[in-house]
Amino acid sequence: MIKLQKLYSAVFILFLNSSIVFAQNNDTSPYILGNGVQVASLPLYLGGYVSLQYKNKENSKSYSLDDIAFLGYGHVNKFSYMAEFEFHNLYLKTSTNGTSKVQHNTFLHVERLYADYTFNENYMVRFGKYNSPVGFWNLTPINVLRDTTSNPYSSLIIYPKFTTGLLGQYVNYQHNTVQIDVIGQYNANLDDDTYNNYSVDEHFGLGVTYTKNDLNLKFNVGSFKEGPLHVKSKRRYYALVSLLYEKEKYKVMGEFGTQKSKESLITKYAGYIQTTYLFAKKHAAIVRLESYNSVELSQKDNIAIVGYTYRPLYPIACKVEYQLHSVHTENQVLFSFSMMF
Repeated sequence: MIKLQKLYSAVFILFLNSSIVFAQNNDTSPYILGNGVQVASLPLYLGGYVSLQYKNKENSKSYSLDDIAFLGYGHVNKFSYMAEFEFHNLYLKTSTNGTSKVQHNTFLHVERLYADYTFNENYMVRFGKYNSPVGFWNLTPINVLRDTTSNPYSSLIIYPKFTTGLLGQYVNYQHNTVQIDVIGQYNANLDDDTYNNYSVDEHFGLGVTYTKNDLNLKFNVGSFKEGPLHVKSKRRYYALVSLLYEKEKYKVMGEFGTQKSKESLITKYAGYIQTTYLFAKKHAAIVRLESYNSVELSQKDNIAIVGYTYRPLYPIACKVEYQLHSVHTENQVLFSFSMMF
């Protein structure tokens, strides 16, 4: 699988370079930052994003070129597709108690690689590697589009962030909107297993979203197994309830979930509530309250986060946040700069 992934990556980079040159020589429309560039009249748009991050904790500091990603996407009639390849922590420098260490990760990951077929306004099917449609936070994986640099723990320890397999979706627009998502994976991951938060070769899930005006409510349940297929491993079950309420000036998000096996609880609970307020054009204030209790990690924590985001343009974000933890050694300040192109 790793050799195949490297082949995909090499072909994509070669194709990306040649396509950008071709697009620059043939495209007459003005370029808009964040929208990518169309390759002539082909159903292909090329773009990407970059993210830089600084973290300051009690006994350590780190500087990282956190993400460099390349995107290719488009649609033809009822078919659409997305290809995203990413360098994660291409450069990472950490300083702990006066000792510095530099790491380079030059492996190009397959972040997303999928194709959609839309039968009509109600039914869609997807095949490939995609962000698991669990909750609302996991559907916004790109730093520049999120309100904070950090991710809540509920998005890291409850369910697999990525799924490689099938996704079926049904949407009913009568009166209020109801959306049903069905996840199915019974095959190996399309990438290095360490890139996902769980090494998953089997994942099944169901999600139901109810939307009325500005309010979105969602419920997800699922199960997955770690490790290769046909190898005995612990089956995990998860459940997550989510809320999203969005107006022009403010947004409220919340998620609360749990994970267990047949024998015992693995994560007793993990959840957050976050409010984002646009107090001036291009300026937003964020407050997030978060709590989790992981039996598997023997960790529990209560976290209060205060953040500020400045967007000189929508596809550019400068963020700062301060995290106050009940586990005081985890207190930290985060800065990030991210941009889509």
